[in-house]
Amino acid sequence: MVYHRVLLKLSGESFCDEAVGGLDTDQIASIARQVKAVTEHGVEVGIVVGGGNLVRGQSLERLGLNRVTADHMGMLATVINGLALSDAIEKLGKATRVLSAIEMRTVCEPFIRRRAIRHLEKKRIVIFAAGTGNPFFTTDTAAALRALEMGADAILMAKHGVQGVYDGDPRHVSDAEFLPRITHLEAIERGLKVMDTTALSLCMDNRLTIHVFELAEGNVARVVNGEEVGTIIATDAGRDGGKAAAARRGDRAASGGARHKEG
Repeated sequence: MVYHRVLLKLSGESFCDEAVGGLDTDQIASIARQVKAVTEHGVEVGIVVGGGNLVRGQSLERLGLNRVTADHMGMLATVINGLALSDAIEKLGKATRVLSAIEMRTVCEPFIRRRAIRHLEKKRIVIFAAGTGNPFFTTDTAAALRALEMGADAILMAKHGVQGVYDGDPRHVSDAEFLPRITHLEAIERGLKVMDTTALSLCMDNRLTIHVFELAEGNVARVVNGEEVGTIIATDAGRDGGKAAAARRGDRAASGGARHKEG
């Protein structure tokens, strides 16, 4: 495997039939199988989940809700998705922990960085819910933040029904060009709808590679195994991804990780 520790970003649409919304147990089970398959090769996996299948803060704001209230509702939706995914993974025999940026101790653990790292070191799958815990920030930004906090080698952005990054929306632009490799800066300057600008800037400043690919059976393992699936976003359009990942692994080894007794 090319990567030792990854952060998988799942949109809310990954949890449902897009035409219906809500939760689709078959799709959630498929995600769980893919995650389990990757961890069986020794890869440590953290997951950030969206909540758009249940609640979209921006949509609620357009309906007249206060933006802060709407965003808090969206964060709670991600906790629901996180618990559903946790249940599906544990049915396959893998240990999980759901960590929420908004404290709700009766249903999941509060996010504590060192505890999260320790869970990963113990080969538990860590699901990060409630975004950053702050309004006005997307779950894309939460994914970039958690990936950097966890020392992840890369972000894996699994998209629902889209093969990677295009120069236009392929669902509405018939001649949209597929982009196999781009830089963070290109994505920002061209306004490509990959991640929000805050998230892309965080990844660019820290040379964190992003893989954008379709959430199809086996694709997560293929990406972690080094296959070029979908689009690679990196400081030099993908050619430094392995070196940056190796440097982060070296930093973790030098620091000895988060060796403590929590978890």
